[in-house]
Amino acid sequence: MRTYHCFWLLFWAGQPHQSFLTLLSKRTSGFPEKEKVLVLSGNSRRDHSRSKRSWMWNQFFLLEEYTGTDYQYVGKLHSDQDKGDGSLKYILSGDGAGDLFIINENTGDIQATKRLDREEKPVYILRAQAINRRTGRPVEPESEFIIKIHDINDNEPMFTKDVYNASIPEMSDVGTFVVQVTATDADDPTYGNSAKVVYSILQGQPYFSVESETGQKTLSFPPLSTVGTYQFRAPESTPPDSPIGRIKANDADVDENAEIEYSITEGDGYDMFGITTDKDTQEGIITVKKALDFENKNLYILKVEATNTHVDPRFLYLGPFKDSATIRIQVEDVDEPPVFSRPAYIIEVKEDVPINSVIGTVTAQDPDAAKNPVKYSVDRHTDMDRVFNINSGNGSIFTSKTLDRETSLWHNITVIAAEINNPKQSSRVPVFIKVLDVNDNAPEFAMFYETFVCENAKAEQLIQTLSAVDKDDSYSGHQFSFSIAPEAASSSNFTLQDNRDNTAGIFTRKTRYNRHEMSTYLLPVVISDNEYPIQSSTETVTIRVCACDHRGKMLSCNAEALIHPTGLSTGALIAILLCIIILLVTVVLFAALRRQRKKEPLIISKEDIRDNIVSYNDEGGGEEDTQAFDIGTLRNPEAIDDNKLRRDIVPETLFMPRRTATARDNTDVRDFINQRLKENDTDPAAPPYDSLATYAYEGNGSVAESLSSLESVTTDGDQDYDYLSDWGPRFKKLADMYGSMDSDKDS
Repeated sequence: MRTYHCFWLLFWAGQPHQSFLTLLSKRTSGFPEKEKVLVLSGNSRRDHSRSKRSWMWNQFFLLEEYTGTDYQYVGKLHSDQDKGDGSLKYILSGDGAGDLFIINENTGDIQATKRLDREEKPVYILRAQAINRRTGRPVEPESEFIIKIHDINDNEPMFTKDVYNASIPEMSDVGTFVVQVTATDADDPTYGNSAKVVYSILQGQPYFSVESETGQKTLSFPPLSTVGTYQFRAPESTPPDSPIGRIKANDADVDENAEIEYSITEGDGYDMFGITTDKDTQEGIITVKKALDFENKNLYILKVEATNTHVDPRFLYLGPFKDSATIRIQVEDVDEPPVFSRPAYIIEVKEDVPINSVIGTVTAQDPDAAKNPVKYSVDRHTDMDRVFNINSGNGSIFTSKTLDRETSLWHNITVIAAEINNPKQSSRVPVFIKVLDVNDNAPEFAMFYETFVCENAKAEQLIQTLSAVDKDDSYSGHQFSFSIAPEAASSSNFTLQDNRDNTAGIFTRKTRYNRHEMSTYLLPVVISDNEYPIQSSTETVTIRVCACDHRGKMLSCNAEALIHPTGLSTGALIAILLCIIILLVTVVLFAALRRQRKKEPLIISKEDIRDNIVSYNDEGGGEEDTQAFDIGTLRNPEAIDDNKLRRDIVPETLFMPRRTATARDNTDVRDFINQRLKENDTDPAAPPYDSLATYAYEGNGSVAESLSSLESVTTDGDQDYDYLSDWGPRFKKLADMYGSMDSDKDS
């Protein structure tokens, strides 16, 4: 019978010996404090008169995969012609110069800007040279040197095969050879123990063993064991203090004798996991103590021990009262956002760098096993002016606008790295960009200078001290020089003395000045700095000639006041002008008030009431108005035009005219009106249309009978109006009028 066994093989690479690289004040110090000196001679061997020059180095070796937050310090470049006055400029060229290796052109310090990988390139050959900053000519011949990258244990061993298959007969003796496994390591085998491979078995014990150095697997002598094994899985995103599983140790006792305390005694995850006891169930709860990382380590093996908390001393000889178990925890991969190579980046760039120049690079990688590609972008909330941009593919940052250190010394932006396949998985990193100064501003006066000179001044008399400022920064302090512009130096009435302390004094050149001949002098002054390149500007000092007392105190600088003593001073003219303006304003206001008063309403009080007569010249048509309403129509409805509609309203819907029954000639008017009212009440086309139709009936007659004058034309003679007196007091006035007419007629 054949039995198949599977086993896991673990191997590791030995740790290297103590590194030569240690940190010293934000730098990595090099090899021993012994200083290396490279002696250089002239370009020609025949030039024996040329004095020898030397370069001094303190480091030629770097460790790969540097993880510090600052640039890795390589070494210092120095020439014996460097007097420390900034007159020399150091230049670096060769492998990675300007990108991988940068040099401080003032101090000669060389730094590495990126992490180096020995497996990619173990040696870098560079050249260095010192030139005169002003002339640009080399002061030393170009020198070549080598930077060798020392290896660290940054590569894991790899088996030559993914799977090894082997078989052995059953009942084989202990120590029988099973299979030979081989692993290789890409690290440097000549430096330290980084490439040394050690073999061990992870799974398959206790039936098999492996030779730690050769990788030969053999059959072991299996010990008897009753240890249980638990398997748990935990995603790498599991937060600390979260439980991932429970274990249970059986105890036949009850009550407090069955209380168990769990502890982790050994294992490679001793500091990554913890265990507590559930007092109710007496189970051991496995919890995560630190953040897990699948890519760093995906399997942990722990040994857990369960011990009785209460042991009766009488039964100690039956002990030990504890048991142990093995716990295997498999870490599961979770899609994680990209991780930047640094927690923050600091980039230095000169302010005169051209647009679209690359100033630095950020790097982020997907920590997952899939290694998804990453794209970069700039958070525009941190770069509202869009001064910088970034290559979305390689993370190189470049300028999109010109920089000005005097306007903004620091630019703090945020770079976002997101997975292309899953943009939600993104991370951010701050990038601090420092703008380095370039001498691009000329010095200028610290203030506007306008001074005076007395008419009775003596020669070589100091009348003004000048000072200057410069927006540029200076490492060694500003040094300004002052002089009168060449075009005015020979004809100037003043002299300028440079005090060599960034100040200058203006002195009189002659004795006595006449303000009637020249009241104002304009003195052009040239100010220069001593930086590279030299910047200069021409400023103007205004000098007025004034009358002074014997102590030099200014009395008056107005020449016109002496020429025209009867004239008005400037103050008086201003006062007169103000008076004229006030007078004009007063006149305008007065005219505006009068104009407003004319526009007041006619009625300004209750007593001022006037009658308004409105004339309406509409007298009506009288008897000859044939368009007026004919009362006869009431008695003869047949006279109504069938197609004639109401003229006072316009109905929304036109209905066909409705014929009504013809009234008899002898029909009483009251009966006729009642009939028409009844018909209109039942007619849907009848009013009201927002109008009022009124029908009035006066009755059968009155004592006075008809008062109409229509019938007066039918009388053959004059009428007697005496009967009006019999109608009562209300007709008395009418009786008097007509009675008087009869009296006049008789007389």
